[in-house]
Amino acid sequence: MSTLKELCSGLPIDPLPPPQERDSSVPHAPVRKTNLTFEEEKLALKNALRYFPTNCQAELAPEFAYELKTYGHIYMYRFRPTIAMKAYPSHQYPTKTKQAAAIMHMIMNNLDPEVAQFPHELVTYGGNGQVLSNWAQFWILMYYLAEMNEDQMLVMNSGHPQGLYPAFPDSPRLVISNGLVIPNYSSHQDYERMFALGVSMYGQMTAGSYSYIGPQGIVHGTTITLMNASRRRTGTSAMAGKVLVSSGLGGMSGAQAKAAVICGCIGVIAEVNKDALEKRHKQGWVTTVSTSLEDCIAKIREYKKNGEAVSIGFCGNVITLWEGLAELYEKTGELLVEFGSDQTSLHCPFNGGYYPVQLTFEESQKMMVEKPDRFKALVQESLRRHVAAINKLAEQGMYFWDYGNAFLLEAGRAGADIFKECSNTKYKYPSYVQDIMGDIFSLGFGPFRWVCTSGNPVDLEKTDEIAKTVLLNAIGEGVPENIQQQYEDNIKWIEEASKHEMVVGSKARILYSDLKGRRMIALAFNDAIKTGKIEGPIAITRDHHDVSGTDSPFRETSNIYDGSCFCADMAIQNVIGDSFRGATWVSIHNGGGVGWGEVINGGFGIVLDGTPEADEHAASMLTWDVLNGVSRRSWTGNSNAEATIKLAMKDVHNLEVTIPYHVRDYSILESALEKWRRD
Repeated sequence: MSTLKELCSGLPIDPLPPPQERDSSVPHAPVRKTNLTFEEEKLALKNALRYFPTNCQAELAPEFAYELKTYGHIYMYRFRPTIAMKAYPSHQYPTKTKQAAAIMHMIMNNLDPEVAQFPHELVTYGGNGQVLSNWAQFWILMYYLAEMNEDQMLVMNSGHPQGLYPAFPDSPRLVISNGLVIPNYSSHQDYERMFALGVSMYGQMTAGSYSYIGPQGIVHGTTITLMNASRRRTGTSAMAGKVLVSSGLGGMSGAQAKAAVICGCIGVIAEVNKDALEKRHKQGWVTTVSTSLEDCIAKIREYKKNGEAVSIGFCGNVITLWEGLAELYEKTGELLVEFGSDQTSLHCPFNGGYYPVQLTFEESQKMMVEKPDRFKALVQESLRRHVAAINKLAEQGMYFWDYGNAFLLEAGRAGADIFKECSNTKYKYPSYVQDIMGDIFSLGFGPFRWVCTSGNPVDLEKTDEIAKTVLLNAIGEGVPENIQQQYEDNIKWIEEASKHEMVVGSKARILYSDLKGRRMIALAFNDAIKTGKIEGPIAITRDHHDVSGTDSPFRETSNIYDGSCFCADMAIQNVIGDSFRGATWVSIHNGGGVGWGEVINGGFGIVLDGTPEADEHAASMLTWDVLNGVSRRSWTGNSNAEATIKLAMKDVHNLEVTIPYHVRDYSILESALEKWRRD
């Protein structure tokens, strides 16, 4: 067991640590496809060895070659630290700045085995959401953070610690980019090749930006989504006796079971990986486990009859579950499910993100490497069956939505019956942003989160109380009805969060808030640190999945209809703006959620330490971070966003935003073009 001081002393090379066998007691990432030529394999080795002096390279080269050929990537297992990987209290890190210590706290949380999906491959969630590309980078990153002073900035390029550069105290301490490539080279095949070469990586959203807080983050988003889906379909958020069917109990998707219970319904979540299911069951995120379709249906009937809030982990393929429920309806007319979605990792459908029903989990892991073309064919056949079963139930009134995991996109590519009649571009089912959460984003609400880097659970309890008080006071001062409903949902969330033991890893919390709530909460936290009520510091961050952080035509910007949903100006501008308004760190990524080449997303972190400067930074940066996206959504014609930005212009000094004029008479468009159509 090494110490934090040793961990921050630089890459251990004299002597080299002994080789490490791959630890079979923890889950490992699927073998990656490389698609490298022999010359490119030599280049991958050369790229890996440049982290080490020449006198070490002959010893390491065969070992790295073995990893590349056996696992599809050079992870450098030999250099995996022996210290227990977890978020240590920030004051224990040997740094020169509080900001650097807070960042270290966040990085190690992302790699905590209780938090991370494949910790030894540096994957936090989503099957391939990397924190870093290899363990040498981890050691160098920690060394730079320990050495950093307040006149320096660290630059990270797709996991590579490029170095420390002179900067100003108000500059970000850390700037991260992940997976940014020339657009014509952003295919899945390009990703596999560049990741194998060690020159780029897929950071998902909060994995590569060091902002993941465990599945609690997505639990909250899923809870809010379910409550609003229920309101949309039934007129009430009360869900007792209602059934949600979905899939995935891995990193992000593991939240679904817990969210269903919080909402008072029955969550039935399928998972093909027995280890992942057992992990969630052990953590208390899954109430009960079912290993057969018959047992699962019997449990659904029982809990539905009693109106119990419970989560069932179905150990098997979700297609087995969907087809069984569809067959039951066809035979008996019994419709057991009211709500349906999917959270398989379809951003990487052919490399462990989606498992075909025709194979066992183990058979799939073997075939995806040995017979990738056959595996792809089976995945696409499964997607067609998946959609066919959903269609049968949706025709009887079940409400299904795409949860932003590229389900609709990949089902369409597979030839599934997923498009509306007479269309090959418009889907039968909405993205959850289009149908459920888009209006909430347009009001400026999104996943605002904080981490008590002291590691003290009492600090978290105090921040919960502060946040709750801020929202109650805001309601008392008077807010519009649609805003009040969201505040009340989040007050309920805070009250339920501790009861449901949400914390896994760092002492963190999330809630959905608008600009007013985010600013007031952040300033109240900073005041509590200044007065000693909270031990501090607190790292404020958010999911990239937010009003401003992500341009994604199949998710975050799927409800933008002026043709700009494929444009990425908003996410890029957001990170640039955050960087000079006081963010402690910023990140910008290619990929996240729906996959490499399909989205550009960015995020930030800001460390509150009780100083006046932290007040200034939080107020300025959070204002931009929210209003940038509201402004963009207003310009595209969203009435909620337009109303929100008009109110903001009255409240925020020096804010002046271009407001669109609306075409009221659509007939002028056709008549203006009629002559040209005739010609």
